Amino acid sequence: MDGSPALLLLLTLGFCCPGIHGQSLQIRVRSPKDISQLRVGQRLELECWTDRNSGAFWIRQDRSGTLHFIVFISSMSRATFSRDQRTSPRFEASKHSTSYYLVVKSFTPQDEGNYFCMMNFNQMLFFSPGQPAFLPVTTTVAPTTRGPTPKHGITEEPSPKTPDPERRMKEDLDFFCHIFIWVPLAGACLLLLVALAITIVLCRRTRRRRCRCKR
Repeated sequence: MDGSPALLLLLTLGFCCPGIHGQSLQIRVRSPKDISQLRVGQRLELECWTDRNSGAFWIRQDRSGTLHFIVFISSMSRATFSRDQRTSPRFEASKHSTSYYLVVKSFTPQDEGNYFCMMNFNQMLFFSPGQPAFLPVTTTVAPTTRGPTPKHGITEEPSPKTPDPERRMKEDLDFFCHIFIWVPLAGACLLLLVALAITIVLCRRTRRRRCRCKR
């Protein structure tokens, strides 16, 4: 489904360079059916409507942004798929008036992406808005696992827990911190008590001497 490097370069330039977009040509892509809930194996039909009759390219942009050439439909309703093939086992292409049709025969996850219609008119590239075509996202619910049923008459001893080295290191650090904080604090309190006791004793002796002198 991929085109030649020259064509992909041309398509990339068409997306990136707004100067080659014209304003005198109308082009849009739509799907005649609701494709909001695509399923694997479903037939996807897309229509590219334009007001000119100059041939059209169908391209697909995948989730990663890579462009893939699908088919070119000439103004004479002649379809050319990749590698210059006239038919494709995966796609159908046709033209009616100024509408160009693309059919994905059996949609697969490989076909997901944004579909564009491109026309080359007056040496300018015209791109349609992208038509997204993606499979719905399915969310799977994890099955609930039941715990093992206890055996009657048998008491199971709890398995010994492996000590956590980080937790053990934290406990050791806390212990040393407590020692470095409380031991000096206790020593300072003891010194204060001794100094207080000495002060009290000296005060009593001084008071007794004063009392004897008065007599």
